[in-house]
Amino acid sequence: MTAAGTFTAQMASHRETGQWRLYVVIFGASEWPTYDFDGPGVPTVQERSRALAALGYVFTDGPGWEWTEDVTPDDDPAAPVVLIAFTSVREGAP
Repeated sequence: MTAAGTFTAQMASHRETGQWRLYVVIFGASEWPTYDFDGPGVPTVQERSRALAALGYVFTDGPGWEWTEDVTPDDDPAAPVVLIAFTSVREGAP
């Protein structure tokens, strides 16, 4: 659970293309703010910070991200691991 006025930003790569997308989870919203990165490489911390700023958000506790593994669609142990990063953000300027 996040504190009032804070949201969770997540970042994951597309399972087929490898392109990374950052999005801010806003429960109850019909669409979430999203930012698509160019190329399949993992975006740097600076690139993620710029993407959040472009969406109108800033980190609440510094630019650190936590990472977790996602299960594969059919729980296939031979399938590539999908990583999801997340951090706490708030609206506003740094």
